[in-house]
Amino acid sequence: MTPGDTSTDKHHGVPLVPDETARRLNPRQLEDYRTHRKQLIDWTATIGKNPEKAEGYADETVYQRAYRLDRFYQYVWDEEDRYTTQITIDHADAYMRELATEDYSLSYKSAMQKAIKMLFRWQNFQFGKEHDWEPAITFYDDSGSHTPRDFLTETERAKLREASLEHGSVPHYATVTPEEREKWKRYLAQRFGKPMNEVGKADWKQANSFKIPSLVNTSLDAGLRPIEVGRAKTSWLDLENGVLRIPKDESSKNKANWIVSLGDQTVGYLQKWLEERARRDRYDDSDAVWLTQKDNPYGSESLNRVLRKLLDTAGIERDNITWYSIRHSTATYMAREEGLAAAQAQLRHKSTETTMRYDQAPVEDRQDAINRIG
Repeated sequence: MTPGDTSTDKHHGVPLVPDETARRLNPRQLEDYRTHRKQLIDWTATIGKNPEKAEGYADETVYQRAYRLDRFYQYVWDEEDRYTTQITIDHADAYMRELATEDYSLSYKSAMQKAIKMLFRWQNFQFGKEHDWEPAITFYDDSGSHTPRDFLTETERAKLREASLEHGSVPHYATVTPEEREKWKRYLAQRFGKPMNEVGKADWKQANSFKIPSLVNTSLDAGLRPIEVGRAKTSWLDLENGVLRIPKDESSKNKANWIVSLGDQTVGYLQKWLEERARRDRYDDSDAVWLTQKDNPYGSESLNRVLRKLLDTAGIERDNITWYSIRHSTATYMAREEGLAAAQAQLRHKSTETTMRYDQAPVEDRQDAINRIG
């Protein structure tokens, strides 16, 4: 499944049957899985977190858990060599054994395990079962209780900004020899998925686009969640005042209107990108700020692919970095430099308690403060 799936058949903002999944099901299986998913997603969003208080999970959690569970169901179908929605403890244990051997981050394995635990709670609620799953293999990631470990340092943030300008760039069309031009045309043909004889000057300009620099720098400034990158609209951009204006009905938490500050450099990149965007046909009928090469909104998976390429360009060798690492680092440094109130507003946290996780001043900073206080 692609988190940025644009299927119109959604529930609580989540694709009921992602395109990749739909392609492997016959029409009757498709309808059965759609109904099954709708019940699960509705429970997750409305009462799944605390059924006694009718408290559901946050939008992003609903989205991510639905995505992970879809991957788990596909694993079960592969193992059983058939379609089924009857998920058992044996299925879950077998999947944990497979995850243990795979090269995924601890945070990913832990998140997948949490999603499957939630699935069993839903089965108990929905079908009156009493299957409490206690996995033999546990993936415990305690990074959520402190400043997250999948965290970009200030130096790494600066390198990421620089990499967004460098990655995928090509020399100016007029500065290369005819022989070099042929090599670059071959590269661009492969990159843009088109015949080499159709590559022209417009493709050279597109290769040096400000789309990725504007996306990366906006995310670094605003700590954008993946779902917010996908939802971002041109109407959010108030570049004259250097802010994003996110309406409450379009924000991830749907609780308040948000005004989020942007740096001067980011504003410049966004202005250049909007000028380019206006000349691209794919955006004619879309108000999305950014679209993937397949004309879909960005989501976690597509953003993490972009991030991995940027990390390679920047020479950052870390296997535990995801798009959320950008948000985590923005929250931490904003809390350190401007305090909890500023970090809460910039990161769009509903409660101060959430922001307090990032208020982890290093020992040396606290020692300096004690010395200054006297």
